[in-house]
Amino acid sequence: MILLRFMARLLLVPLAGAAAITAAVLTVCLVHWGEFVRIVESEPDAPDTLLLALFSVGPRAAMNLAFGVTGMLLPAAFGALIAEALALRSWMFHSANGAVASLIGWLTLQEALKPHPFTSEPTGIVGAGLAAGFVYWLVAGWSAGFWRPVFSHPDARSRTASD
Repeated sequence: MILLRFMARLLLVPLAGAAAITAAVLTVCLVHWGEFVRIVESEPDAPDTLLLALFSVGPRAAMNLAFGVTGMLLPAAFGALIAEALALRSWMFHSANGAVASLIGWLTLQEALKPHPFTSEPTGIVGAGLAAGFVYWLVAGWSAGFWRPVFSHPDARSRTASD
């Protein structure tokens, strides 16, 4: 049974990481909506209407942003590893992990991300980290720790620990 939970965690944790990166990218795009629209509209092959331009050029702009956000959220992998090892299932831990990791990643990559307008302020980056951490918790963090059952009775856990 533990091996089955371990295999499920091997699939669920990367999926949660991808969902967290997507949430962080969407958060940064929403925080800097005006700049995002300006970048989409300035694309030479963008359609005339904003809605069509967002669907045609927007994904490319978001994909470029995703690489920077992934680099900034990379330190969160250590927090996720700690959460899995210690079976930490608190949404506050995962949200704080995302916020602190994005700030550390932003400070580390600040020179490389300097020309990008979306990464100029730490407030939006920390907000994106909070969103990423919360989405990670929604997908995988609430059931962290493959060795500790999620829906077991507290008395059953204490009996198995004492046996």
